[in-house]
Amino acid sequence: MKAIGFKTSLPIEEKESFIEFETVKPVPGAHDLLVKIDAISVNPVDFKIRQNSAKDTVLETPKIIGWDAVGIVHAVGEKVTLFEVGDPVYYAGDITKQGSNAEFQIIDERIVGRKPKSLSIEEAAVIPLTALTAWEILFDRIRINAEKDKGKSILIIGGAGGVGSIAIQLAKKIAGLTVIATASRPETIDWCKKQGADYVVDHKNLISAVREAGYEHVDFILDFVDTNAYWDIMTELIKPQGHIASITGNSNPVALNSLKSKSVSFSWELMYTRSMFQTEDMIEQHHILNKVADLLDHGTLKTTLNQTLNGLTADNLKKAHQLLESGKTIGKIAIKF
Repeated sequence: MKAIGFKTSLPIEEKESFIEFETVKPVPGAHDLLVKIDAISVNPVDFKIRQNSAKDTVLETPKIIGWDAVGIVHAVGEKVTLFEVGDPVYYAGDITKQGSNAEFQIIDERIVGRKPKSLSIEEAAVIPLTALTAWEILFDRIRINAEKDKGKSILIIGGAGGVGSIAIQLAKKIAGLTVIATASRPETIDWCKKQGADYVVDHKNLISAVREAGYEHVDFILDFVDTNAYWDIMTELIKPQGHIASITGNSNPVALNSLKSKSVSFSWELMYTRSMFQTEDMIEQHHILNKVADLLDHGTLKTTLNQTLNGLTADNLKKAHQLLESGKTIGKIAIKF
């Protein structure tokens, strides 16, 4: 099969930052699906791993990355019960295994959902990773409940990005929250409003911007940009007994004691935790993806696709990574095979 990978971590402009090569089609294990991939999308995790996973070495076998895919089940393992050959599926993958930048991929059925019937392959390809991340951070980490939390306020830092775009929709349409999203350019402000944000505020003067919107403090805060850069701002803006959650990690320790006087909770979210550690509730990602597919098919949620590239080529992956590394992308980028 054809695949795109890399042997060493290079700047994306370098000729061999991505290389095309032929490799053996993988064989599914007992609980695996072998999926013939039709479309993928790219996420910031892709370029971060490309930049850091082979920094001071040259790999013998190219590393295949990519953690969003749509395709058709081509073969199944002997213990598979959730899918059959011929089923259209979508998923975000497992960071410990080879990725989706290839013609075929094996994937554990417990982290796979049925492809939304109403969406094209490229519209569906951009959904899994960001939808799982947003769903888990809202409903598994903060444990927002639509009945008890309806009408409460949430600040989403990084509203126009891939995760922010779907998080706005879930927070507004499923949780019933009042959504304040950050954006600074006319096009990103417009995008956040189209996703359903009640207020869009400038991240450059965030405390004053939130308060000008009428909120002294907010009930919940999601950080999709930079935990360290926004820590003091978040601790100031969060309500007593509120909850802050982040996906971005921190290069320097954060001062958790600054949350003590307000009895504020803090959570990390990593979409790969369930597959990485084979948690007892790993199948929850299958259920979440199916719920999201239903919400998309019913028109409650909408795709966050903003650009499509055509063809599984090294050049298209380079272009997609360059766009992501610019930090100015809006919504999601898909690559249609």
